[in-house]
Amino acid sequence: MRWIIFFVLFSHLSAEQIRIGKEVLTVEIADTRASRAKGLMGRKELPDGHGMLFIYDKPQRLVFWMKNTLIPLSIAFFDEDKEVINILDMDPPVGSNQIRYRSTAPALYALEVPQGWFEKHHIERGAKFSFLDQTVQVQ
Repeated sequence: MRWIIFFVLFSHLSAEQIRIGKEVLTVEIADTRASRAKGLMGRKELPDGHGMLFIYDKPQRLVFWMKNTLIPLSIAFFDEDKEVINILDMDPPVGSNQIRYRSTAPALYALEVPQGWFEKHHIERGAKFSFLDQTVQVQ
């Protein structure tokens, strides 16, 4: 019974590979309201080279927070051309204070990775990502 519950809860997430700059990341895709709401909540680790890519139906100002998130993350917001708009570091909340992290312009994608990953790999505003597996059909 536990395996069935696990499968039902996590079957909506798929893993893909993306390239950003010279780097390849394995990302879980969060493209439903439920998967985007859950995000990386409760995770105790996120290995280097892995992340979560949030995909939205249309460009919009995105707002993220770290509710029930245990690990420090960095987030990059991307426009519809898959170009970085802005990058922010996000820390797990202290107490009940929830800091809001916002895109500076309408975004279609957001990518969460271990904190410092973008800086470590010299990924800055203007960098673009692409899907390595072209079976993913996104706008």
